[in-house]
Amino acid sequence: MTETLSWNADSDLHPPLARRSPDRRFDVDRWQRRLDELCHHHHVPGASLAVLLDGQVHELASGVLHRGTGVAVTPDSVFLSGSIAKVYTATLIMRLADEGKLDLNAPVVDVLPEFATPDAEATRTITIRQLLSHTGGVTNDFNFDGGRGDDCLARYVSAARRVALDCPPGTAISYGGLGYIVLGRVIEKLTGLTWDQALKSLLFEPLGLERSMTLPEEALRFPVAMSHLGESGDYPDPAPSWDLMPRSMGPAGRVIVSAGDMARFARMHLDGGLAPDGTRVLSTDAVAAMRHRAVDVPDKWTVSADGWGLGWTLYDWDGISGYGHDGAAIGQYAYLRVVPHANLALALMTNGGAARLLYADLFRDLLTELADVTMPAPFAPAPVPPPIDLEPLLGTYRREGVVLTVSRTDDGSPHLRYEFVDDMVDMSPPLEMDLEPVTATVFAASGAGPSFSEDYMPVVFSTLTNGTQVCYVGMRATPKVA
Repeated sequence: MTETLSWNADSDLHPPLARRSPDRRFDVDRWQRRLDELCHHHHVPGASLAVLLDGQVHELASGVLHRGTGVAVTPDSVFLSGSIAKVYTATLIMRLADEGKLDLNAPVVDVLPEFATPDAEATRTITIRQLLSHTGGVTNDFNFDGGRGDDCLARYVSAARRVALDCPPGTAISYGGLGYIVLGRVIEKLTGLTWDQALKSLLFEPLGLERSMTLPEEALRFPVAMSHLGESGDYPDPAPSWDLMPRSMGPAGRVIVSAGDMARFARMHLDGGLAPDGTRVLSTDAVAAMRHRAVDVPDKWTVSADGWGLGWTLYDWDGISGYGHDGAAIGQYAYLRVVPHANLALALMTNGGAARLLYADLFRDLLTELADVTMPAPFAPAPVPPPIDLEPLLGTYRREGVVLTVSRTDDGSPHLRYEFVDDMVDMSPPLEMDLEPVTATVFAASGAGPSFSEDYMPVVFSTLTNGTQVCYVGMRATPKVA
C-alpha cells in the first residue's frame, strides 16, 4: 500500500517573501509584562508562552503551576495539550505514508481489519484520509477506558465497533476524536510499537524534544502544571485530579509538553519536514498535504477554523494563511498558531481560568505585531437581529453521547438544551442556553462558560450533502432525529 503525495509543495511551503518584515525583534521583557498582566486580568493561575520567530524560540512563563503549592511556572514546565495531540498523530501517519507503508486513500479496514462501525457499508469505505480530516463521520464523544496496558488502543477500537456514526462518511466534517484513536492503532499495527513508543522514536527523539511525553510517569521528571477548575470571574481552585483521561485517549488528546517543545515541533513543519540537524522527518509533499485544505467548515468560530487539512486546523486572516490547533484537558487549555509567511509560530499553555480570553488578547497583539495578521472580532450576536425562520430548526438532535433540544422559550426566543447521555452521562449536568441570532442559521449561545468561546458559544445549523439537517456545537455535527 503506497501513495505518492503530489501537492504543489513550493506554493504551500514558500509563500511570497514580500510580506516578511526585514527587521523584527522580539522584546522578551515587554512581552513578559504583557503575559503577566493578562494572566492576572483573566485569572489564569499559570501559563507558558513560546514564540518561534525566524528560527529562534523565545520562552516565557507566568504564574504558578499549582495554586495550592505556589510552585512557579518556568519555561521547562510541562502542560497537558489536549487535542493538539491529534497533530502529532497526524504527523506520524504522514511519516508512514512517506515510507510507503500506508495509502491515505485506502479504507481503514485494509490496514486494520478489526475496525468497524454499526454501518457495514460505511465500515468498508471510511479511509485514512477521511479520519485525518474529520470527514469519516465518526464521533468525538466516546471516552472508553481501555486500561493502562499496552493493549489499550486495541481494546478501544474493539469497543468502538458499536458506536454510531455522527453522519455518513464524506458528507461533512464532524470533529471526531474516535478517528484519531483508530489512527493511533494503525500506527501501532504498522510499526510494531505502542503509539507512545512510536511518537517518542519517530518524532520526539529526531526533533530533540526532551520535554515532550505521553505518560504521567514520564511527566514527573519535570515541573508539571496542575489543572484548575472554577467559575469565571475569579481564580479557579486545583482540580480533584490532575487528568482523568484514560491512556487509550492519547492519540486524540494527550501529549504532555512544554510550550517551547511545541514550538520546536511546529518549526519542523515550517522547515519543510527537516529536524534542526538536517534529518528529514517528513517529505515536503507530506508537510504541504497536511496544510492543504481538505474540507471547508460550517462552524468558523468555535476554533476560528476556515477549513481543515490532514490534521491541521486552517485559518484565513484576510488573505494571510495560517494553521494550528486548539486543545483542552480538564481545566488546561493550549493554543498553537503558525504563520508561514512570517516564519512565526506561537504556542500558549495554560492551567485554568479564562484561558480563551487570555489567548484572544495575547495572540491578537502578537499576530498583529509580528505577522501583520488581524484576528477576527470576538464571536457575538448580530447588532441588529436578522429575520429568522425558527420553525425548521426546532426539534431533537442526537449523536453518540449527546442530545440537543432546540425549542422556544415562553416569549418565543430560541433555546438550546445540551445534554450528555450514554457513556458521557456523568460529564456534566445539562446545559441550558439562550440563542441569539448571528445569521439565519448561526446563533450565539450564552450560558456555556468561557471555555467554549470568547463570550458566546457558536451554534450552527447546516444541511449535509445527503440532505440531513444537523446542528453543529463544538464542531460536532449532530443529526436531527425528531
